[in-house]
Amino acid sequence: MAKQQRKYRLAMLEDTTLREVFHIRVSAMSAISMLAVTFIVLLVLLSLLIVYTPVRNILPGYSASIRQQLIDASARVDSLQSNLDVQRQYLDVLRQVTAGDIRLDSAQNLDSLQLIERAQIQEFNSDVTDAFLAQYEQKERDRLMLFDNTTSSKVYQLMRPVRGVINGNRIRVARTENLLALMRGTIISAERMSDNTFTIILQNGAFMAVYRHVPKCTKMQGATVERGEIIGWMDTEHELELELWDDGQAVDPQEVIVW
Repeated sequence: MAKQQRKYRLAMLEDTTLREVFHIRVSAMSAISMLAVTFIVLLVLLSLLIVYTPVRNILPGYSASIRQQLIDASARVDSLQSNLDVQRQYLDVLRQVTAGDIRLDSAQNLDSLQLIERAQIQEFNSDVTDAFLAQYEQKERDRLMLFDNTTSSKVYQLMRPVRGVINGNRIRVARTENLLALMRGTIISAERMSDNTFTIILQNGAFMAVYRHVPKCTKMQGATVERGEIIGWMDTEHELELELWDDGQAVDPQEVIVW
């Protein structure tokens, strides 16, 4: 132990004059301690470099996980892009419908899912396929209305959307009331407007109901609702504006709804 603690003098001398420029006193124990501390510091720095920098990717086992993460991220991006394209297509159709640029019954044919299914079915181009499509469309229409064989007039089966005072196609409620679906159908739009209210469009075949100035919407776009199901609520500060369209023709709500 005494030998390890013995001091040694390490000096630096100038070559020409032999003048001492620098010296240090060390022992064997202090030298070992300095080497150990230096080794530990270098080990910690190397570990941090591997963990927090891309250098870790060159180590075995890390590259496979990074590759899988890249594949998953690429798949998510493709899925999000497809959903974004579908949503943009929906919004373009809805803007044209509300602006009156296209017929209302054509909005159903622009549904991306129906386009794919219709394209797959029509590839067969057979009489059986045509009969199936005609039967399907007839069933969808029959869900909304019944036909009188003697007068050929449509009998609508629509539910009162909300209780209140009616003025034309506007309804004002005396208290907070639930807003109900007039019929069974699909919410093709539930868009927040500039006045912080919602415009909800409910569609069943060629028939469409447009709810305007709705303060609260409880259904998302694409949701399927049953007749009488709650799709939002009205308060005393807003007037519900209700528009009904049948195959592109406006329908007076007071004539087809029992208030």
